Amino acid sequence: MCLSIPSKIKSIDEEMNTCVVDTMGVERSASLDLIDKEVVVGDYVLIHIGFAMNKIDEEDALESLKVYREIIDKMEEEERLAAIEESDNCPNR
Repeated sequence: MCLSIPSKIKSIDEEMNTCVVDTMGVERSASLDLIDKEVVVGDYVLIHIGFAMNKIDEEDALESLKVYREIIDKMEEEERLAAIEESDNCPNR
């Protein structure tokens, strides 16, 4: 199962059309090739298989992150790491 966790844009490489995002403390690179709105550093986006797919409102992003943190707090450490790693390896659908 793939979950699209709100990710905050930390930097943008305009030449490569990519960004670095922070997803609950984990930084990763994502392509901006498929997003249909202009994004800037500080915006929240949803990532799927390495692509920013949607820009989302900060209030909605923070509410979603709060719920994810509540879920994660109830998980064991090993389950947490597996869930984060699995989100990096979601298959194309």
